[in-house]
Amino acid sequence: VRESQVAVFFRDGKALDVFGPGRYVLQTQNIPIITKWVTSFGYGPQSPFRAEVYFLNMKLFPNLKWGTRDPILFKDTELDMIRLRAHGIFSIQISEPSLFLNKVVGTQGVYTDSKIDDYLRNIVVSRLTDVFGKEIKTAFDIPRDFDRLSLAIKANLQLDFDGLGLLLHDFFINSVSVPLDVQEMIDARSGMAAVGNMNDFMKFKAAKALQSAAENQGGAASNGVGLGAGLGMGLMLPQYLMDATKKTVDENVPSITATERIRKLKELLDIGAITQEEFQSKKSKFLSEL
Repeated sequence: VRESQVAVFFRDGKALDVFGPGRYVLQTQNIPIITKWVTSFGYGPQSPFRAEVYFLNMKLFPNLKWGTRDPILFKDTELDMIRLRAHGIFSIQISEPSLFLNKVVGTQGVYTDSKIDDYLRNIVVSRLTDVFGKEIKTAFDIPRDFDRLSLAIKANLQLDFDGLGLLLHDFFINSVSVPLDVQEMIDARSGMAAVGNMNDFMKFKAAKALQSAAENQGGAASNGVGLGAGLGMGLMLPQYLMDATKKTVDENVPSITATERIRKLKELLDIGAITQEEFQSKKSKFLSEL
């Protein structure tokens, strides 16, 4: 048995012993040629009295990739129902050789590395789905929670891997993505947020268009299209400026409070400019505005 290996000795379908690195001699009282000749009368060429030795590699298996082949349906608080894909890596090591052989090789009938990878990957995706459903509210929060989600998934997986005789050294999420159409919607939403005030943005675009038309008078006049567009934007710009100026003036004019109005109304009553009935009527109206 080489370094970083163990050999599990099976006899009559039972794991009898686990051998570490070193050289071992298995002794028997049976003489191979005579035994084969004797058992062939009762059992044919294949004797039922046989032993098996399985060699297991005990090294660390790093950078094993996992990923969602099919997207995970996820209820997002911001985007409603979306589909998520996730990818990452994990590292394992055989901790209990006999348990691993009985559970993975014996029960699952899996022998090759690729088949074992597929089997473990399915377990990973199953636990990943459980954690995403419990820990995540929206896909926008996933990037900042990669470490926390990785630890939560690793904790859930360790129980399954312990039952297979495996030690899960580390587990990492490298990326979580949404479908292309959802990405385009997110980009559009980000663009709208970056624009900010749409009214100011349109004024800015109108001024830029007018400037561009003025700089290209020759080329625009030659085909009439650019000139028309420039004139159209030129006609729109004064209206934008008037609206902006009006808004600024309105914001700068101090508003008269209801209390001040009532005081002025009382002065008019005192000098006889209005009657008592008119005063009471206007006063009630101003009080209702408070």
